Amino acid sequence: MEKNFPHWLSKKINWNNMVELQKKLREGKVHTICEEARCPNISECFSSKTASFLILGNHCTRGCAFCNVSRGKPSKVNGEEILEIGHIVRELRLTYVVITSVTRDDLPDGGAEHFAKTVKHLKNINPSLKVDVLVPDFRGDKEALKKVLEAEPDVFSHNIETVRRLTKTARSINSNYETSLQVIREARDSKRVRFIKSGLMVGLGEEPSEIKETLLDLKNSGCNVITIGQYLRPNRNCLPVVRYVEPHQFEKYEKWAKEMGFEKVLSGPYVRSSYRLKELFD
Repeated sequence: MEKNFPHWLSKKINWNNMVELQKKLREGKVHTICEEARCPNISECFSSKTASFLILGNHCTRGCAFCNVSRGKPSKVNGEEILEIGHIVRELRLTYVVITSVTRDDLPDGGAEHFAKTVKHLKNINPSLKVDVLVPDFRGDKEALKKVLEAEPDVFSHNIETVRRLTKTARSINSNYETSLQVIREARDSKRVRFIKSGLMVGLGEEPSEIKETLLDLKNSGCNVITIGQYLRPNRNCLPVVRYVEPHQFEKYEKWAKEMGFEKVLSGPYVRSSYRLKELFD
């Protein structure tokens, strides 16, 4: 625990609640961003049978300064993982799943076809299943984005992560603020998905005025669902926390977002881009 860790961020992980889902994940050799990113909400989500599946391996080609996911040479795309995820979804009777991935700049389409196949397979298993895809930027490739959108996920997500000024500090050199906004615009213009979501971390040194600017940029690009949460340093090699944002400030950010016209807003210290989404969309 870091020095001066505030009391409102004290949260215990109940490992007993995670046993059933973890066992299924190990059996199927399936990864989750919950585990790879060391998410503090892992026991809460696993116990409610909610998980964010990580496809296309667990090694990223970029390696952002805030992220715990390993950077390195990616593994060969494994088509079997789609079947394994489907098996877990069916066996545990999941009703809401998030499909995300490492960034795969080594692949011609960034892994978009694999995303689309995963969504289609899960929808075939259970047509009423809600599927949220949290995608990388695919280097701004419109055809790659089109593949994912044509699979008709229920929620399309791409995280802006931080404000414009801090993008080069927090994100990979190959990531770009404007490219992320373009991804959101492409989803809006496709008219294929009802909810377009993005996630924003705070506590990296941004000013409140920059949060407001980012919210406006996202809203004007077509984003209608936003999550805002505290950045927590997952390991010593990642960026340090500049500030622990007080709960009342998160309430202010939520108010701003609602006044701007965002349809759904989650803002709080422990909010993550895939946190409590089933509850939110129910």
